[in-house]
Amino acid sequence: MAYLGNAPTSVPLSSTDLNDGIITSAKIADGTIVNADINASAAIASTKLSGVASGLTEADQWRLSTDLTGDQTITTNLERVDSDGSGYLGTGMTQSSGVFTFPSTGYYLVTAHFRFTSNATDNQQQGSIAVTINNSTYAIVTQATANFYSGSVLGTVSGFYLFDVTSTTTHKVRFEVSSVNNQVTGNTTANQTYFTFLKLGDT
Repeated sequence: MAYLGNAPTSVPLSSTDLNDGIITSAKIADGTIVNADINASAAIASTKLSGVASGLTEADQWRLSTDLTGDQTITTNLERVDSDGSGYLGTGMTQSSGVFTFPSTGYYLVTAHFRFTSNATDNQQQGSIAVTINNSTYAIVTQATANFYSGSVLGTVSGFYLFDVTSTTTHKVRFEVSSVNNQVTGNTTANQTYFTFLKLGDT
């Protein structure tokens, strides 16, 4: 800028020289805002951040609502936990005839807890997690086993599996029990045999 006569003395701008709201993002050079420029109490919503882990986004729990006897895949009497104070995070799991479908891809921790009651002596009880990665063939990936040496007793077993769900169409899970002469117990108001699904992160 050219001047006639002497150039004016440079004076630093102060906050009072600028009207509120006139600095736009177009006037800020890319890559110039650093961590120190952001107030610790800014409380930026996680939905406005990309590529930043924001904790669990999916958590759901289902249970068996009635007792079952014998060796079988659990296909019926499944309900989302709806006791006092219950809830689920995110979209939640869906199930059809005992086959559970995941709401999105990612790494899921699948937990199965089985409660057995023994009606005979020297019997083995087993609860299993079975998965498919082609929406057809299932493989048992976790087995939780207990042995009962007398009748009229209760026992519980739990199993865990970390499942990399790369496709919600092909990757699914179901649960199986082996309890000859005995029962795996279910209840519609309290968790006895139940299943928990936690999405730990993206795949």
